[in-house]
Amino acid sequence: MVRDFTLAKYLGLCEAILTHDYRPSTVYGYLSGDRSHGQRCAIFRHDVDRRIDHAMKLAEAEAGIGISATYYFRYPLTFYPKLIGRIRDLGHEIGYHYEVLGKADGDVGLAIDLFAQELAEFESVCEIHTICMHGGPLSRFDNRDLWKYHDYRDFGIKGEAYLSMGGGHFRYLTDTGRSWSGRNSVRDTLTGAGDRVPVETTDDLIQWIGEGQTEDLYLTVHPERWALSDWDWASGYVKDIMMNAGKRMLVVLR
Repeated sequence: MVRDFTLAKYLGLCEAILTHDYRPSTVYGYLSGDRSHGQRCAIFRHDVDRRIDHAMKLAEAEAGIGISATYYFRYPLTFYPKLIGRIRDLGHEIGYHYEVLGKADGDVGLAIDLFAQELAEFESVCEIHTICMHGGPLSRFDNRDLWKYHDYRDFGIKGEAYLSMGGGHFRYLTDTGRSWSGRNSVRDTLTGAGDRVPVETTDDLIQWIGEGQTEDLYLTVHPERWALSDWDWASGYVKDIMMNAGKRMLVVLR
Protein backbone atom coordinates (compact mmCIF):
# COMPACT_ATOMS: atom_id res chain seq x y z
CA MET A 1 0.00 0.00 0.00
CA VAL A 2 1.29 3.50 -0.90
CA ARG A 3 1.09 5.58 2.25
CA ASP A 4 -0.25 9.09 2.01
CA PHE A 5 0.33 11.85 4.57
CA THR A 6 4.01 11.29 5.17
CA LEU A 7 6.72 13.94 5.19
CA ALA A 8 8.07 12.52 1.93
CA LYS A 9 4.63 12.78 0.33
CA TYR A 10 4.27 16.39 1.50
CA LEU A 11 7.64 17.28 -0.01
CA GLY A 12 6.46 15.69 -3.26
CA LEU A 13 3.47 18.03 -3.21
CA CYS A 14 5.73 21.03 -2.55
CA GLU A 15 8.01 20.07 -5.42
CA ALA A 16 5.01 19.73 -7.75
CA ILE A 17 3.82 23.21 -6.81
CA LEU A 18 7.25 24.72 -7.41
CA THR A 19 7.77 22.75 -10.64
CA HIS A 20 4.52 24.13 -12.06
CA ASP A 21 5.70 27.70 -11.51
CA TYR A 22 3.71 28.71 -8.44
CA ARG A 23 5.36 31.31 -6.25
CA PRO A 24 5.18 30.34 -2.55
CA SER A 25 3.79 32.93 -0.16
CA THR A 26 2.88 33.42 3.48
CA VAL A 27 -0.57 34.65 4.49
CA TYR A 28 0.81 38.08 5.34
CA GLY A 29 2.81 38.16 2.13
CA TYR A 30 -0.32 37.50 0.10
CA LEU A 31 -2.32 40.17 1.94
CA SER A 32 0.54 42.63 1.42
CA GLY A 33 0.49 42.08 -2.33
CA ASP A 34 3.89 40.39 -2.32
CA ARG A 35 3.41 38.58 -5.62
CA SER A 36 5.20 38.57 -8.94
CA HIS A 37 3.04 40.04 -11.69
CA GLY A 38 1.45 37.35 -13.81
CA GLN A 39 2.79 34.44 -11.76
CA ARG A 40 0.49 32.10 -9.89
CA CYS A 41 0.80 32.08 -6.13
CA ALA A 42 0.59 29.25 -3.59
CA ILE A 43 -0.11 30.30 -0.01
CA PHE A 44 1.32 27.85 2.52
CA ARG A 45 -0.39 27.86 5.91
CA HIS A 46 0.19 25.49 8.82
CA ASP A 47 -2.15 25.19 11.80
CA VAL A 48 0.03 23.76 14.56
CA ASP A 49 -2.67 22.17 16.69
CA ARG A 50 -0.26 19.76 18.38
CA ARG A 51 3.09 17.99 17.77
CA ILE A 52 5.37 20.98 17.44
CA ASP A 53 8.18 18.56 16.59
CA HIS A 54 6.38 17.85 13.32
CA ALA A 55 6.09 21.59 12.69
CA MET A 56 9.85 21.94 13.15
CA LYS A 57 10.53 19.17 10.62
CA LEU A 58 8.17 20.69 8.04
CA ALA A 59 9.64 24.16 8.58
CA GLU A 60 13.17 22.88 8.01
CA ALA A 61 12.14 20.90 4.94
CA GLU A 62 10.29 23.86 3.39
CA ALA A 63 13.17 26.24 4.04
CA GLY A 64 15.48 23.77 2.32
CA ILE A 65 13.54 24.08 -0.94
CA GLY A 66 12.86 27.82 -0.77
CA ILE A 67 9.35 27.88 0.69
CA SER A 68 8.31 30.42 3.31
CA ALA A 69 5.07 29.46 5.06
CA THR A 70 2.85 30.77 7.85
CA TYR A 71 2.77 28.78 11.10
CA TYR A 72 -0.11 29.38 13.52
CA PHE A 73 0.44 28.23 17.10
CA ARG A 74 -2.11 27.63 19.87
CA TYR A 75 -1.75 28.98 23.40
CA PRO A 76 -0.62 27.30 25.54
CA LEU A 77 -0.72 23.89 23.82
CA THR A 78 1.91 24.56 21.14
CA PHE A 79 3.39 27.77 22.52
CA TYR A 80 7.08 26.90 22.82
CA PRO A 81 9.00 30.18 22.40
CA LYS A 82 12.40 28.67 21.58
CA LEU A 83 11.05 26.42 18.82
CA ILE A 84 8.80 29.19 17.52
CA GLY A 85 11.86 31.43 17.32
CA ARG A 86 13.76 28.77 15.39
CA ILE A 87 10.92 28.43 12.87
CA ARG A 88 10.78 32.21 12.47
CA ASP A 89 14.55 32.30 11.90
CA LEU A 90 14.12 29.84 9.02
CA GLY A 91 12.17 32.58 7.22
CA HIS A 92 8.62 31.60 8.10
CA GLU A 93 5.79 33.82 9.34
CA ILE A 94 4.58 33.17 12.89
CA GLY A 95 0.92 33.72 13.77
CA TYR A 96 -1.48 33.22 16.67
CA HIS A 97 -4.02 30.36 16.41
CA TYR A 98 -6.66 31.77 18.72
CA GLU A 99 -9.56 29.86 20.30
CA VAL A 100 -10.62 32.29 22.99
CA LEU A 101 -14.37 32.36 22.36
CA GLY A 102 -14.50 28.63 22.95
CA LYS A 103 -12.30 28.94 26.05
CA ALA A 104 -14.61 31.64 27.40
CA ASP A 105 -17.71 29.53 26.74
CA GLY A 106 -19.10 32.25 24.50
CA ASP A 107 -18.49 35.17 26.90
CA VAL A 108 -17.32 37.87 24.47
CA GLY A 109 -15.91 40.16 27.17
CA LEU A 110 -13.81 37.41 28.70
CA ALA A 111 -12.78 36.20 25.24
CA ILE A 112 -11.38 39.55 24.13
CA ASP A 113 -9.44 39.87 27.39
CA LEU A 114 -7.97 36.40 26.82
CA PHE A 115 -7.13 37.34 23.25
CA ALA A 116 -5.18 40.41 24.40
CA GLN A 117 -3.31 38.40 27.04
CA GLU A 118 -2.38 35.54 24.73
CA LEU A 119 -1.44 37.82 21.84
CA ALA A 120 0.94 39.65 24.20
CA GLU A 121 2.66 36.33 24.95
CA PHE A 122 3.26 35.75 21.24
CA GLU A 123 4.42 39.30 20.69
CA SER A 124 7.03 38.82 23.42
CA VAL A 125 8.60 36.26 21.07
CA CYS A 126 8.16 37.85 17.64
CA GLU A 127 6.08 40.28 15.62
CA ILE A 128 2.59 39.02 14.81
CA HIS A 129 0.96 40.25 11.58
CA THR A 130 -1.86 37.74 11.11
CA ILE A 131 -4.05 35.49 13.22
CA CYS A 132 -6.15 32.39 12.50
CA MET A 133 -9.02 30.88 14.42
CA HIS A 134 -8.74 27.31 15.69
CA GLY A 135 -11.75 25.37 14.41
CA GLY A 136 -12.29 23.01 17.35
CA PRO A 137 -15.02 20.75 15.88
CA LEU A 138 -16.10 19.64 19.37
CA SER A 139 -16.74 23.23 20.48
CA ARG A 140 -20.15 24.86 20.17
CA PHE A 141 -18.52 28.17 19.32
CA ASP A 142 -16.98 29.52 16.13
CA ASN A 143 -14.04 31.62 17.29
CA ARG A 144 -14.38 33.91 14.28
CA ASP A 145 -17.62 35.24 15.79
CA LEU A 146 -15.53 37.27 18.24
CA TRP A 147 -14.94 39.75 15.42
CA LYS A 148 -18.65 40.48 15.12
CA TYR A 149 -18.18 42.47 18.33
CA HIS A 150 -14.55 43.61 18.14
CA ASP A 151 -11.98 44.50 15.47
CA TYR A 152 -8.69 42.61 15.44
CA ARG A 153 -7.10 45.60 13.69
CA ASP A 154 -7.35 47.45 17.02
CA PHE A 155 -4.56 45.13 18.19
CA GLY A 156 -2.27 45.98 15.26
CA ILE A 157 -3.18 42.77 13.42
CA LYS A 158 -3.17 43.05 9.64
CA GLY A 159 -5.34 40.07 8.75
CA GLU A 160 -7.23 36.94 9.78
CA ALA A 161 -6.48 33.79 7.82
CA TYR A 162 -10.15 33.11 7.03
CA LEU A 163 -11.92 36.47 7.23
CA SER A 164 -9.30 38.44 5.30
CA MET A 165 -8.96 35.86 2.54
CA GLY A 166 -12.57 35.32 1.51
CA GLY A 167 -13.26 36.26 -2.09
CA GLY A 168 -9.67 35.74 -3.15
CA HIS A 169 -9.00 34.38 -6.62
CA PHE A 170 -7.68 31.05 -5.40
CA ARG A 171 -8.68 27.51 -4.54
CA TYR A 172 -8.72 26.67 -0.86
CA LEU A 173 -7.26 23.26 -0.03
CA THR A 174 -7.08 21.69 3.42
CA ASP A 175 -5.84 18.31 4.65
CA THR A 176 -8.47 18.25 7.41
CA GLY A 177 -9.62 14.71 8.13
CA ARG A 178 -6.96 13.15 5.87
CA SER A 179 -8.63 14.19 2.62
CA TRP A 180 -8.00 17.12 0.27
CA SER A 181 -11.63 17.17 -0.90
CA GLY A 182 -12.89 19.18 2.09
CA ARG A 183 -15.56 16.59 2.88
CA ASN A 184 -14.29 16.14 6.44
CA SER A 185 -14.20 19.85 7.28
CA VAL A 186 -16.68 21.26 9.79
CA ARG A 187 -15.33 24.80 10.22
CA ASP A 188 -12.23 24.66 8.05
CA THR A 189 -13.91 26.26 5.06
CA LEU A 190 -13.43 29.53 3.25
CA THR A 191 -16.30 31.51 1.72
CA GLY A 192 -15.77 32.65 -1.85
CA ALA A 193 -12.72 30.47 -2.54
CA GLY A 194 -14.18 28.55 -5.46
CA ASP A 195 -15.64 25.07 -5.62
CA ARG A 196 -14.09 22.17 -3.80
CA VAL A 197 -11.36 20.45 -5.74
CA PRO A 198 -12.36 16.93 -6.91
CA VAL A 199 -9.43 15.16 -5.23
CA GLU A 200 -8.93 12.91 -2.22
CA THR A 201 -5.28 11.88 -1.91
CA THR A 202 -2.08 13.88 -2.19
CA ASP A 203 -1.28 12.06 -5.43
CA ASP A 204 -4.67 13.19 -6.77
CA LEU A 205 -3.82 16.75 -5.82
CA ILE A 206 -0.39 16.58 -7.45
CA GLN A 207 -2.01 15.34 -10.67
CA TRP A 208 -4.68 18.06 -10.51
CA ILE A 209 -2.01 20.76 -10.09
CA GLY A 210 -0.24 19.45 -13.17
CA GLU A 211 -3.35 19.71 -15.34
CA GLY A 212 -2.88 23.37 -16.15
CA GLN A 213 -4.75 25.14 -13.34
CA THR A 214 -4.71 28.92 -13.56
CA GLU A 215 -5.87 29.97 -10.10
CA ASP A 216 -3.75 30.74 -7.07
CA LEU A 217 -3.71 28.06 -4.36
CA TYR A 218 -4.27 28.40 -0.63
CA LEU A 219 -3.14 25.30 1.27
CA THR A 220 -3.82 24.60 4.94
CA VAL A 221 -1.61 21.81 6.25
CA HIS A 222 -1.64 20.43 9.80
CA PRO A 223 1.93 19.29 10.58
CA GLU A 224 0.89 16.53 13.00
CA ARG A 225 -0.93 14.77 10.17
CA TRP A 226 2.25 14.25 8.11
CA ALA A 227 3.99 11.20 9.56
CA LEU A 228 7.67 11.04 10.37
CA SER A 229 7.64 7.29 11.14
CA ASP A 230 5.55 4.14 10.68
CA TRP A 231 4.09 4.59 14.18
CA ASP A 232 3.15 8.20 13.41
CA TRP A 233 1.38 7.08 10.28
CA ALA A 234 -0.57 4.24 11.91
CA SER A 235 -1.66 6.25 14.95
CA GLY A 236 -2.61 9.25 12.81
CA TYR A 237 -4.62 7.08 10.44
CA VAL A 238 -6.67 5.58 13.28
CA LYS A 239 -7.15 8.95 14.96
CA ASP A 240 -8.46 10.57 11.78
CA ILE A 241 -10.94 7.75 11.20
CA MET A 242 -12.30 8.21 14.73
CA MET A 243 -12.40 11.99 14.48
CA ASN A 244 -14.20 11.93 11.14
CA ALA A 245 -16.83 9.58 12.55
CA GLY A 246 -17.26 11.92 15.52
CA LYS A 247 -17.65 14.95 13.24
CA ARG A 248 -20.37 13.22 11.23
CA MET A 249 -22.24 12.40 14.43
CA LEU A 250 -21.98 15.99 15.67
CA VAL A 251 -23.34 17.31 12.38
CA VAL A 252 -26.37 15.02 12.75
CA LEU A 253 -26.93 15.99 16.41
CA ARG A 254 -26.66 19.71 15.71
